[in-house]
Amino acid sequence: MIVLPRARFSTALRDDARKKIENLGYADIVVGIPAYYSQFTISHVIEEVAKGLEKYFGDKKCLIFVSDGGSTDDTREVAQEVDISRYNIEKIVTIYRGIPGKGSALRAVFEAAEFLRAEAVATFDSDLRSITPEWVKNIIEPIYKGYDYVSPYYKRYKFDGTITNTIAYNLTRALYGYRIRQPIGGDFGMSRKLIKDYLDKDVWESDVAKFGIDIWMTTTAIVDGYKICQARLGAKIHQEKDPGKDLSHMYREVVGTIFKLMEEYEHFWKKIRGSQDVPIIGEYVGAEPEPFEIDQEGLIDYFKIGYNNFAGVWRSILEPEDFKVIERLFMEEKTEDFIMPIETWVRIVYRYADYFHTTPRQKFKVLDTMIPLYNARVASLVNELKDKSDEEAEEYYNRQAEIFENMKDYLLKLWD
Repeated sequence: MIVLPRARFSTALRDDARKKIENLGYADIVVGIPAYYSQFTISHVIEEVAKGLEKYFGDKKCLIFVSDGGSTDDTREVAQEVDISRYNIEKIVTIYRGIPGKGSALRAVFEAAEFLRAEAVATFDSDLRSITPEWVKNIIEPIYKGYDYVSPYYKRYKFDGTITNTIAYNLTRALYGYRIRQPIGGDFGMSRKLIKDYLDKDVWESDVAKFGIDIWMTTTAIVDGYKICQARLGAKIHQEKDPGKDLSHMYREVVGTIFKLMEEYEHFWKKIRGSQDVPIIGEYVGAEPEPFEIDQEGLIDYFKIGYNNFAGVWRSILEPEDFKVIERLFMEEKTEDFIMPIETWVRIVYRYADYFHTTPRQKFKVLDTMIPLYNARVASLVNELKDKSDEEAEEYYNRQAEIFENMKDYLLKLWD
C-alpha cells in the first residue's frame, strides 16, 4: 500500500483523512471547501460542486474535500450527510491541523491534492449561496487549457468588496503589473505544478495560514511566473454583510499580508512599470448582483473616533497636505460633502506601506491606525458613486487603479 508521506516536517492532515486519501489512491480533480460555521450553506455548496463535476468533468475521478476549522455547530455533520453517491464523486470531511485560519484549511486541501496527483485543484467558499455548476466549469476548465492560476471575475454591486476596491486590486495592479480584479476573491483554480510550489513555501506556520492566504496565492502566482487568467462568474452572494460594519480583522489580515509581501518581493515589484491585461475566460453564469444598504454614518463615526485617538500618529505619517484633508473631513458636518480625493488616498496607502516597512516592531499596531482612514475612504466612495451604475463605478475603480500606477514613483522614493 502507498503511504502518504509526512509533509515537510508538519502537516495539516489528520490521520483519519490521510488514511482515506491513501485508500483513494489518485484523483484527477480535487475541489477544496474550507469551512467554518457553515451549517446552513455547506450542503448547497457541496451539491452544486458535485453537479458541476458530474456535468462537465464526468470522465474524471473527482474528490470534494471539506476542510473544517473545528466548527462547533453542525457544519461537519451536515457536510457528511450530503449524499453525492449518485454522482460517483468521492467526498472527505475533516478538521485540519495547524494555525486556525483559511490558510491551514487550504494547506490540507493542497496536501491531499499533491498526494493524489490531481491535474486540477479548485477552491470554493463554504458560505456561497450563488454558486452554480457552471462556476465549477469556469474555474477548472482553464487549467486544462494550460493555465496555472484562475482568479474569479465576479459581477459585484458597486459597494461590495471594499477592501478589494480600495487596496487589494490597486496594489496588485500597481506593484506587480497584473490587472487581476479579484485577487482576494476566495474561489480559485490551480494547476498541479502551482500547488507543489505553494506547499514548498515556508509560510504555513505564519500569519498567511490565517486569512492572508488569498492575496498570498495570487501574488506568489504572479512573482513565480505562472500562467494566469480570470474566470467570469455571476454575483458572489454569501452571508449577508454590510461593508459599513467593522471589517477591522479582515483588513488587518489582508493588508498586513500585502505589506509583508512588499518586503519579500521588492526585488520584483520595484522593476515593474505599468500593467497588463489578464485574460478573462468564459461567460457570466449565475445570479446578478443586488444592491444593499451601507451604513455611511457608521463609517464616518469610526473615522472620527479614530481621529480623536490617532491624529498625532497620522500627522507624523502623512504628508502635511493630506493631513489637512483629514482635518477637514473630521470637521465636516454634512455627510454628503464627505469626500476624500483619490490622490490623498493613494499617498496614504503608499506612506503606510513604507511606514509598515520601516517599523521594526509592532507593525500591526501601525496598521490598526490606518483602519479609520480606510473607513473614511469607503464613506467617501458612497458619496462619489451614489448616482452611478455598477458599470460606471467599475470605470471609476479602474481610473483609481491607474492613479495608483501613475503615482508609483512616489512610493519608490519613500521606499528607497
